[in-house]
Amino acid sequence: MSKDNESTTPAVRLDKWLWAARLFKTRATAKEAVESGKVQCEGQKLKAGRLVSAGLLLTVRQGWDEKTLLVTGLSEQRRGAQDAALLYTETPESTEKRKEIGEQRRLHALLLLQPQAKPDKKDRRLRQQLKQKVE
Repeated sequence: MSKDNESTTPAVRLDKWLWAARLFKTRATAKEAVESGKVQCEGQKLKAGRLVSAGLLLTVRQGWDEKTLLVTGLSEQRRGAQDAALLYTETPESTEKRKEIGEQRRLHALLLLQPQAKPDKKDRRLRQQLKQKVE
């Protein structure tokens, strides 16, 4: 492809855009995420070769987080984080939902890590029985 042809086409492959937007570290991981259904558009699974254009609304799941992104720019080249941040905007609902879920995870982890009291003899025996069943 020539440079003139690239500038006239307002679309980029989905896996390439995800990589350029720094949502995934490599194009291979971006492609795997798309193929496994972690990247969706309006609830529909996409293919890695799908052309992305400005204005498209994507849902991207990364680990525990799910982001809803509006594509605002296109790039086939991976640049700095500041340039990559200009390629999309996260919806306010998505940001709020991620914060709420993160707070719930943090509180849940705190509750699990702190025992209510030192285990008594009955609790220790119960734990020993459970360990023996597992082994």
